[in-house]
Amino acid sequence: MTKKIFSGVQPSGNLHLGNYIGAIKNFVDLQNQKGNQCVYCVVDLHAITLRQDPKILKENIRETTAAFLASGIDPKKSIIFNQSLVPAHAEGSWILGCVARMGWLNRMTQFKEKAGKDKEKASIGLYIYPILMTADILLYDATHVPVGEDQKQHLELSRDIAQKFNTDFKAPNFLQVPEPLIQKNFSRIMSLKDGTKKMSKSDPSDQSRINLTDTKDQILNKIKKAKTDESPMPDEIGKLEKRPEVENLLGIYSSLNNQNLEKSINEFSGKNFSSFKAVLADLVAENISPISQEIIKLLQNKDYIDKILKEGAEKADKQASQKINEIKKIIGF
Repeated sequence: MTKKIFSGVQPSGNLHLGNYIGAIKNFVDLQNQKGNQCVYCVVDLHAITLRQDPKILKENIRETTAAFLASGIDPKKSIIFNQSLVPAHAEGSWILGCVARMGWLNRMTQFKEKAGKDKEKASIGLYIYPILMTADILLYDATHVPVGEDQKQHLELSRDIAQKFNTDFKAPNFLQVPEPLIQKNFSRIMSLKDGTKKMSKSDPSDQSRINLTDTKDQILNKIKKAKTDESPMPDEIGKLEKRPEVENLLGIYSSLNNQNLEKSINEFSGKNFSSFKAVLADLVAENISPISQEIIKLLQNKDYIDKILKEGAEKADKQASQKINEIKKIIGF
């Protein structure tokens, strides 16, 4: 069965190993599976739910696109574009927002987390963000959406909205009800300095993450200095309990080596951390250094990146505008 896949990444800048393992690496794998039709979006409309510097935002859009391309997402196989170039996303968001219910949005935990205690000062965009995400997905008849645990609730909302639209307008199966593709293993890569915190670009310590633009020497140095503990390397999964830093490093190794955690534990059981880190550092550098070099090379040719986005947007717009026109007919416009 052909899978139609949609996913997006916010152009927040400074993408890191967590973004690669948790999302982009999976995007490449899905693209290369026979029969899949993939649409990968730089979701710049989502980015402005928080205030952005216009010049930095433009550069971040290009950097995210460069990371897609450098990691192996192929514009000949997948559609790559930025959201703001396709007007149907904003238009679809308004129409679907009139179908969604306030009670549904009030249950979204991510808004509560991001808005914090002062939610009265949060932007309306941050509150209705899941409606735009719904439009992103439904405009392309996506059958499957790769999501992390933090976005699973939003995907459930998109399913509710699709089903309500189909019922309200007596249009059975018109809007495809998407299924989640949840990456079960290694979807959350943690800080190299604190295994209880997710790897993040906002961490003040650059030593906490492997940036996708880091040099080989930087990668080797960061892995060498990554936090571990005083106990020996574990010989079974059960012994990783309360050892988050060790579990994180073994998870990174397992993901980049395309093997399960058990195999990695068996491989390094009884060895010291210095020998494990040396192997891990080489593996990370082997995978990330070529991506880093390619990102830097691509960013020197902004016209090429803009061309990829423009051509991708033309392909995306063809699908999305057709769907929005069908929606308009159904609702009486």
